[in-house]
Amino acid sequence: MGLLRTILIIALIYYGLKILSRLFAPMLFKYAAKKASERFGGGFNQQKKEPIQKEGEISIDKMPKNKSSNKNVGEYVDYEEIE
Repeated sequence: MGLLRTILIIALIYYGLKILSRLFAPMLFKYAAKKASERFGGGFNQQKKEPIQKEGEISIDKMPKNKSSNKNVGEYVDYEEIE
């Protein structure tokens, strides 16, 4: 009698969790997606707002730093391909 009762309890818990997961899984996924979108910068559906420019207009946001080239970086080595 004890074995049958244990098997029945395990089966009820299994099917109960299965039904509850079908009810609450969509809400859990929506919550997880909302939290992930907040963490990654405000949402997946929001587009980055950029200033509207007319066609052909150029704007420079950041000036490049002056880079000096070093001529003593090494020597050129020629190579052959071996087939």
